[in-house]
Amino acid sequence: MVNIKRVRNLKKGRPGNGWVLYWMSRDQRVHDNWALSYAIEVAENEDRPIMVVFNLVEKFLGSTWRQYDFMIKGLRKVESGLAALNIPFMIVLGDPAINIPQFIKLHHISRLVIDFDPLKIKQQWQKEVIRQIDIPVDEVDAHNIVPCRIASDKEEYAASTFRPKITRLLPEFLDEFPPLVRQHESFNKHRINWEVVTITLQTDHSVRPVEWLTPGEKGARAVFDKFLENSMNVYAHKRNDPNEKHVSGLSPYLHFGHISAQRIALDVLKNLPRNEHTEAFLEELIVRRELSDNFCLYNHGYDNISSFRPWALKSLNDHQDDQRDYVYSVREFENALTHDPLWNAAQKQMVYTGTMPGYLRMYWAKKILEWSASPEEALHTAIKLNDRYQLDGRDPNGYTGCAWSIGGVHDRAWGERKIFGKIRYMNRKGCDRKFDTERYISRINTLVRNLSKSPSPQ
Repeated sequence: MVNIKRVRNLKKGRPGNGWVLYWMSRDQRVHDNWALSYAIEVAENEDRPIMVVFNLVEKFLGSTWRQYDFMIKGLRKVESGLAALNIPFMIVLGDPAINIPQFIKLHHISRLVIDFDPLKIKQQWQKEVIRQIDIPVDEVDAHNIVPCRIASDKEEYAASTFRPKITRLLPEFLDEFPPLVRQHESFNKHRINWEVVTITLQTDHSVRPVEWLTPGEKGARAVFDKFLENSMNVYAHKRNDPNEKHVSGLSPYLHFGHISAQRIALDVLKNLPRNEHTEAFLEELIVRRELSDNFCLYNHGYDNISSFRPWALKSLNDHQDDQRDYVYSVREFENALTHDPLWNAAQKQMVYTGTMPGYLRMYWAKKILEWSASPEEALHTAIKLNDRYQLDGRDPNGYTGCAWSIGGVHDRAWGERKIFGKIRYMNRKGCDRKFDTERYISRINTLVRNLSKSPSPQ
């Protein structure tokens, strides 16, 4: 049974006499998916068949072929996983505000189940779909361990205010997933023509896909198992050293919903001792990640400077006219043409591999603030580059990370500084103390040279 507190009814409506539809969006997996489990439960209780639809949106928030390639490969595995459960899976392409109501009418849908997503554009789509239909609609938070709206009913000031709330609720919500039951309803097992989907999709192909990660649930599980075996026992000490590479590597999989954060937490708590390493990992996985959803749900300005706290806005404004030693354009940032070899290496790693170490993400964003004409321009640049190149871009974690680095969101006021005001400062010397920066720069430059020689995938 799915805890009913995970479910939020968005429209009472009048149930039809056809399929139960799960509109999959944020959580692109079959197993450990509360939304799918709930849709199956509803279908069984009402003796109705179930189907799943995914609406593929072109040019979504600056996405390129890199992100679409990873997502489509994962969705192909979703199709196979659902077929094994005798559940039909369909793809529609275009505007969900048009497609989903049409799909519901065409297939005589009786009930609609949707993923929870705090991003404004997703909320807008859902509201427009709900406005056009008259069947019951339920939202299920399959992404957070503690449903975002239950964890807190307001924007939290910092991790220190959010942590006690979510910790108190974890015993209730950190439960095991129900088994998935194969459905008895027969259906036309027409498979999706993925070649047609790929050809039809209009997107920017200039950013090459990644080849070092395998999309899908099995790929995510393999990365998680490798992390448990090789890195969890040193995580607290070595996670901030990009040369050691003792991070989980799960952020792209969590972003696309290929693995459940709840499954990760359950496995860690069941199989490993509680120590400084598991505690540090669970803090990032649960408190910090779910705090990002809280920020984006309750602060609709999460992608602009209106989301900054008043003290941060005032401080940044007080230093708006400070002399900047360097000012770079978006193009110069994008092409790693700054005076700082460390920043350039981090940017190159993101451009060529679709990822960047967490510690360097902070340094990267703070230097964009220091070398931009204004905080507004800095935030715009950071979000644009993050969403274009990072596999896990267009995500609450990304928006929150940029707002933390540039606008002090979830942070406190620090000592007054040029340009930064009271925003927390980072510099190259601090990085030098943390890790061997020259080794990192050399390694990334070698990697980029090798990747530049290889042909781009067709």
